[in-house]
Amino acid sequence: MPILNILIVVIVVGFLLWLVNNYLPMDGKIKKILNFIVVVAVIIWLLKVFAIITI
Repeated sequence: MPILNILIVVIVVGFLLWLVNNYLPMDGKIKKILNFIVVVAVIIWLLKVFAIITI
């Protein structure tokens, strides 16, 4: 996967997470859990893309 595609995916995920955090009314605890899940998922995806882990 080209590095430009990876960068675009990370930017889009970050933008979508920012939109959710700013424009959807949710409890602060739910936002923290959602942020944690998305960040962990993106980190795992990046590790898979760079073949550091194979799950």
